[in-house]
Amino acid sequence: MLTTFNEVNMQPIFDLRNEYKDAFKAKHGVGLGFMSFFTLAVVRALKMYPDVNSMIDGDYKVSHDFQDISIAVSGPKGLMVPVIRNAENLTFRGVESEVKRLALRARDGQITVDEMTGGTFTITNGGVFGSMLSTPIINPPQSGILGMHNIVNRPMAVNGEVVIQPIMYVALSYDHRIIDGRESVGFLVAVKEALENPVELLMDNNPKKALEM
Repeated sequence: MLTTFNEVNMQPIFDLRNEYKDAFKAKHGVGLGFMSFFTLAVVRALKMYPDVNSMIDGDYKVSHDFQDISIAVSGPKGLMVPVIRNAENLTFRGVESEVKRLALRARDGQITVDEMTGGTFTITNGGVFGSMLSTPIINPPQSGILGMHNIVNRPMAVNGEVVIQPIMYVALSYDHRIIDGRESVGFLVAVKEALENPVELLMDNNPKKALEM
């Protein structure tokens, strides 16, 4: 297992959430959080780098043509990892609704084994506990896991000027038997690009339509 790191300027997502979160919650009954952006960014990156969406089964590599995304949520017995099935078919509303549904089932101790098996990639958010950076552990038999962390205002160089921006460090732990350095770094850069330019890369330049406003 190896881990590669990057940083994400979360200001574009902050701006979108500030503009649309109230109307989104009023219409859909669920908040516009960070998980929908990260999940859809991961779906896009998995399509670009399918090795990250593969796993080893005995002596064979098994590649998946769907994205079942495991998400780490807190339950009464600690962290649980339910699966968002076929995330490639979900909208922002679809992801947020499923995250809320699974989190409530985990909190109430109703999550089943079936709901926690079969994922092809995992997203875990240590940032909710205050983690600045970590090397997340792969969720077998998957080959990759993306770690989100806390968002901190940091000085950044933008067009030659130092400005304060909300920055999140992200980490991708991966199985080097399947995923090499080029794929792992490329995958994480693709996630970063989508999160820093969500209107173009995740919303087809139409935020209102993407959020079903």
